[in-house]
Amino acid sequence: MADGIEDQINPARLNLAKTRVALAGLVLSMTLAAIGSGLAQTAPPALGVQSPQQSVAPQPQQIELPPAPVERENPGLINEIGKLFEKSKSALPPLKSPSETFNDLSNLARPSTMVTGRAACVVAANGAPDCKIGADRLCQSKGFKEGKGIDIATAEKCSPLVYLPGHKRGPNDCKTENFVTRAVCQ
Repeated sequence: MADGIEDQINPARLNLAKTRVALAGLVLSMTLAAIGSGLAQTAPPALGVQSPQQSVAPQPQQIELPPAPVERENPGLINEIGKLFEKSKSALPPLKSPSETFNDLSNLARPSTMVTGRAACVVAANGAPDCKIGADRLCQSKGFKEGKGIDIATAEKCSPLVYLPGHKRGPNDCKTENFVTRAVCQ
């Protein structure tokens, strides 16, 4: 019964508590709104009391969207390795399929003969020896159509003057010659 009497005596207190809570919530929300609008202004707040003529009308807030993310290049090791692989794709010949590789091997396994001899390699335009022509000449001398060089010998051919005592060797006294000594002919 005591609870019932207390409830009848304290309704005014209960209403007062509810009013205080509501008032505190209202003050808090207004304070947060004021802080939010104060942060959005670009001019620093003036200290002191301002007259109504000096107050500035609130400006509408403009929302600035962040710029679209620009894809930046990552200068890390993984990125550099990726670039290397991309470049090597264009520099290397394409890989052959297993059937193409098998056909190449079967073409090599056709009846062929290995021959020995000596055929000179011609000098290409860049100064390097071109031994494909030498292998073909060696095979043609044995009655075959063409060939691939297997073994190459290199020799230095010098002028007889080089062997004389007291002769200083010059840059054109000797030259290097290459020969195909073994080839597979078809």
